[in-house]
Amino acid sequence: MFTTGQWIFAAFFIVVFIASMIYVYRKDLKLHKKYYRGSYKVLLVFLAFVALLFFIKIYLK
Repeated sequence: MFTTGQWIFAAFFIVVFIASMIYVYRKDLKLHKKYYRGSYKVLLVFLAFVALLFFIKIYLK
């Protein structure tokens, strides 16, 4: 389905993409700590809301 060259390109792309994301995140770490402090709470509320919708769907089925 895929050629060897396509697999090599995909692997290279994934490695470079992940490395660049790590580099950029570490570069902006001070800003993240300053401006996004407490953002994990928003994530937890969102995940709880999605879980609530899932349980409502199961309960009303």
